[in-house]
Amino acid sequence: MSINTVPSTPTIQYSINVIQDEARHLVERGIISRQQPIYVLCQYIPAREWVCVECELERCDFLLRDRIADLIGSEEWDND
Repeated sequence: MSINTVPSTPTIQYSINVIQDEARHLVERGIISRQQPIYVLCQYIPAREWVCVECELERCDFLLRDRIADLIGSEEWDND
């Protein structure tokens, strides 16, 4: 008798766009600051999924000590 097991990998794929959108959302809500390091995002992403986020950030040449502002880029203002 054979038991098939499902690997315990996260179901969410974290592309750089998803990470940037999440960071942007947290900044807009005033939860984090653009001046904080990227690693503060680990407080808002489940621990088991953080490894995927780290890998994607590394793949895109971001360091955890880089600022959130570097990750999300410039903001666009509608009413300038």
